[in-house]
Amino acid sequence: MKIAVIGANGKEGSLIVKEAISRGLDVTSIVRDAKKSPTEDYLVRDVYSLQTEDIKEFDVLVDALGFFGPAVKEYVPAMKRLIKILTGLKTRLLVVGGAGSLYVDENHDKQLYQEEDFPAAVKPLSEEMGKSLDVLRDSSIDWTYISPAAMFDAKGERTEKYVLAGEELTFDTEGKSEISYADYAIAMVDEIINKKHPNERISVRW
Repeated sequence: MKIAVIGANGKEGSLIVKEAISRGLDVTSIVRDAKKSPTEDYLVRDVYSLQTEDIKEFDVLVDALGFFGPAVKEYVPAMKRLIKILTGLKTRLLVVGGAGSLYVDENHDKQLYQEEDFPAAVKPLSEEMGKSLDVLRDSSIDWTYISPAAMFDAKGERTEKYVLAGEELTFDTEGKSEISYADYAIAMVDEIINKKHPNERISVRW
């Protein structure tokens, strides 16, 4: 299976690359600087210069892009760009999503970032990621969006265990919603290989 990862040199993207290679997948990194590619095979592109021709031979494109600060406004146009170049292809898009857009009620009327105690500093990021998910839902491409737990721990251990859930924020028996970057990467590669959740948003926690 041939996959490409855009944002491959980021914290989560690099772990997804490493996990995919360990499973025998053929991985190409899409990076803005060749010197920062974690793989021998790479394309030097940003999301807006990426073309259909660049990705048509891949089975899967992983979107591990991260935008922060004022750049969070790039989530929607970046998603629209990926949808545009993927439309008409068999290439699947798997997205490293956010937890803020997970629903906190059974009727799916309220998202986590709309809670009164949600951190103000993170709210714009979560809101824009949520909007990009809405854009993805309205597309005709083959996609899966994977939201992490509320506490997404970059330095957390690799346990090789995780629980998959759906659109709602869920918790373990201790009332915690946590996952490490390392175990999230395992869940992502499992979905790449098994394709169990086409055109769905799923979530992953311990």
